[in-house]
Amino acid sequence: MQPAYVRPDSAVPAAWPTGDAYLHQSEATLPAVTYRDIFRDPRLQALIEQALVNNRDLAVAAANIAAAREQVRIQRAQQFPQVDAGIIATGADSGSDTSARYQAGLSIPSFEVDLFGRLRSLTDVQRNRYLATEAAARATRLALVSDIADAWLTYAADSSLLSIARDTVTSAEKSVKLTKARLEGGIAPRTDLRQAEQVLENAKADAADQRTALARDVNLLRLLVGAEVDPTLLPASIDQAAPTVAELPAGLDSQILLRRPDVVEAEFQLRAANAQIGAARAALFPRISLTGLLGFASSALTGLFSTGSFAWSAGADATYTIFQAGAGRANVRLTEAQKAAAVVTYQRTIQQAFREVADALARRGTIGEQLRARQAQREAAADTYLLTEARYRNGIDSFLGSLDAQRSYYSAQRTLVLSRLEAATNLVDLYRSLGGDSLLTTTPSA
Repeated sequence: MQPAYVRPDSAVPAAWPTGDAYLHQSEATLPAVTYRDIFRDPRLQALIEQALVNNRDLAVAAANIAAAREQVRIQRAQQFPQVDAGIIATGADSGSDTSARYQAGLSIPSFEVDLFGRLRSLTDVQRNRYLATEAAARATRLALVSDIADAWLTYAADSSLLSIARDTVTSAEKSVKLTKARLEGGIAPRTDLRQAEQVLENAKADAADQRTALARDVNLLRLLVGAEVDPTLLPASIDQAAPTVAELPAGLDSQILLRRPDVVEAEFQLRAANAQIGAARAALFPRISLTGLLGFASSALTGLFSTGSFAWSAGADATYTIFQAGAGRANVRLTEAQKAAAVVTYQRTIQQAFREVADALARRGTIGEQLRARQAQREAAADTYLLTEARYRNGIDSFLGSLDAQRSYYSAQRTLVLSRLEAATNLVDLYRSLGGDSLLTTTPSA
């Protein structure tokens, strides 16, 4: 009674978008990759491996898989007869003599003959739900690896920002000292000193803020890893960390999205809905049940299993509900509607996956140009700051020009760090959105 399963149309184009924002890719399919291929820093790999063992979300996912697996076994057991064993003792008293009779037997209380596949379909339902649960666990592992990579890179960027703030504090302290000397010498006005102090205090505030950010980054990593984080596994700067994240080529054929864990989960849920229709259809037909007894009877316990004591009995019955006020057929229509919803959910999952990959590719196509521009901006700002500082020291320019140059240089440094972080996390987004990591198909213990 179960409909033949046919995979629905994926409802997405066969190729990724192309245009100015996208990089041209020539690969026909996505090569097999693992997180070690993408995240090549041994420190980051160590954190990921530690998290795959200790993370509490993964522990919950593993427990859900175990529960779903046992649910399949429980449901499948309904396709087989239940056999009970027992011994019954009865006694009689005739006045001068007391006798006892013992009966041992194996009985089958009730066994449904699955003529129309109802129990088999229900087993298929549970099996596909189990596989969907396993796919959901893989999605959890994929998200965990990506989140750790993002947190690790964010820590690297915050370390760079803290270093920039501290360097600016050192530079601003020298500027304040120089401006104070010029004020005391009657060369500079008090406004110059106050402006220099503003730059200094702003840099100090930023440094304090970055120390807080680093502490929060460590707290997040500790939560994701599920254990204390070894400080030696943390990067010193974004310049050090970003180059360790490798490029991930995207295939032109969007069918590679079918291997994403969330897409796989949606398809197994669809398969379960399809099997549910079979169970609902089969429920419209008669159920054939068998009961039986296979045992031995004897008037003496010592002769319980002697020759001639064997006896057996069996019976069968068939039941069919004549009137349910249409509930049976309504149940079939319900399962068909649930399958229709599962089809739409499956297609929407693929469409969402396609959009995530396309967005990541679009950013990948422009991030290189942005990085080059930010690098050139930082170099120009650094040169401008050196020149205006020298001109101010020699009394050629006012302090306002030097102050503006210092602020621009500070801003350009911070912007470049954030751009480098975005470029690195874009590679993480591609890894996450394309899905499929052979190292994450099972838990480490399995």
